[in-house]
Amino acid sequence: MRRSGGDSLKKETKVLWAGRLPEKPGAEAFAFQASIGVDSRLVFDDITGSKAHAAMLGRQGIISKDAAAKIGRELDRVAAELKSGKLAIDTSAEDIHSFIEGVLTGRLGDAGRMLHAGRSRNDQVAVDFRLYLKRAVPELRAELAETIGVLLDRAEKHAACIMPGYTHLQRAQPVTLGYHLTAWCAALERDFSRFACALSRLDECPLGSGALAGSGLPLDRNVVAEALGFARPGFNSMDSVADRDFALELSSCCAITMVHLSRFCEDVVLWASEEFNFIELAEAWSTGSSIMPQKKNPDFAELIRGKAGRTAGNLVTLLTLLKGLPYAYDKDLQEDKESLFDSLDTLRSCLRMFRGMMRDAQFNLKRMKDACSGGFLEATDAAEYLVRKGLPFRKAHEIAALIVRDCIEAGQRRISDRSPAELKARSKLFGDDIYKALNPEACVKARSLPGGPAPKEVRRQIRALRKKIR
Repeated sequence: MRRSGGDSLKKETKVLWAGRLPEKPGAEAFAFQASIGVDSRLVFDDITGSKAHAAMLGRQGIISKDAAAKIGRELDRVAAELKSGKLAIDTSAEDIHSFIEGVLTGRLGDAGRMLHAGRSRNDQVAVDFRLYLKRAVPELRAELAETIGVLLDRAEKHAACIMPGYTHLQRAQPVTLGYHLTAWCAALERDFSRFACALSRLDECPLGSGALAGSGLPLDRNVVAEALGFARPGFNSMDSVADRDFALELSSCCAITMVHLSRFCEDVVLWASEEFNFIELAEAWSTGSSIMPQKKNPDFAELIRGKAGRTAGNLVTLLTLLKGLPYAYDKDLQEDKESLFDSLDTLRSCLRMFRGMMRDAQFNLKRMKDACSGGFLEATDAAEYLVRKGLPFRKAHEIAALIVRDCIEAGQRRISDRSPAELKARSKLFGDDIYKALNPEACVKARSLPGGPAPKEVRRQIRALRKKIR
């Protein structure tokens, strides 16, 4: 470790519980139970939390104001040195909290040893974790908002571009490309909102909870919570150190968002196939084959789809970790961060890859429109035509189904291939206006109810989504 504290730091670098257990575990066992490799990303949050705690100790007269000021100044210096590279994290430390306290005691002596009054590593790690997430989650929501914005731009451009809608992976009814992309955005907006709700629930400060029962010292928990930007101090000290609901909730948010991305990427993979040929992915977002020279594979979409399983596994890891723990702090909780950090990192990278891939993609609009011709996507509209003429829907549905059978037997691919006389043979309610009503554009335009695929309605949905993510 590069350091400016001299040889005294080396003497002070020891575990925080050495007074009770002077004999440390062997090197391999110590490394096994250490968490510095995971929680080192909390270093600046640990410094922030420690500064607020030290300032409160000084104001409350628990330590002298001079000692509190020295601690605050030295913590600022440590942060600056870490950022500049003058000081490096000692990876042989037990955890990031031990490292920071070791640096302080090495530099300040007894003043550094005063910092931990009224504090346990239990509430210390909990506040560090929450502080980190209070920074990371808004950044992740910004990535979500940018991704939604890219998709909405594409959707607005293609709000009237006809394509088939699918159920059971079978052609169902005509929609538009803009409508389909807006559907993706509706799912991502729920994720955007879900992260905000999770953020509001984790916004309470555990400092002052101690190991589980608070402290007999006259701490001011409200002042510390306010100084750190929390909405409130933790309600119950035992719950504050035992609670990892916020990690579960955020892990769930990540997994759900990744499931959405996985489903979107499944669409992309299908659309990129020769059988669909709806989308042309940019070469920068494709790869080739090591043996087949002609291949252009949608590997980025496939990899995003695959990484969804990783975040689902991380959620199961946390659920399994917590389900059998007695209610207070247990060493098992040290395993809470690695899986959540991985989910946050995975989602962030996948959002960036996905929006880049979709920003550069080109759509085969003619192929999409041609795919609406044949397959009887207009059958529901034929039934609704009869409903508007006064026929009960079940009878109208049966007549439309029979017409489809007539078409198949005659080798026809569209209801509009039937003559007026043939249609009237099934129902005298059919008039010449039926042919206009069965045009794919007309089918889409007719569906202008809120949530529908009519271009005007899709543009309204796009405006609403833009407003939600602002």
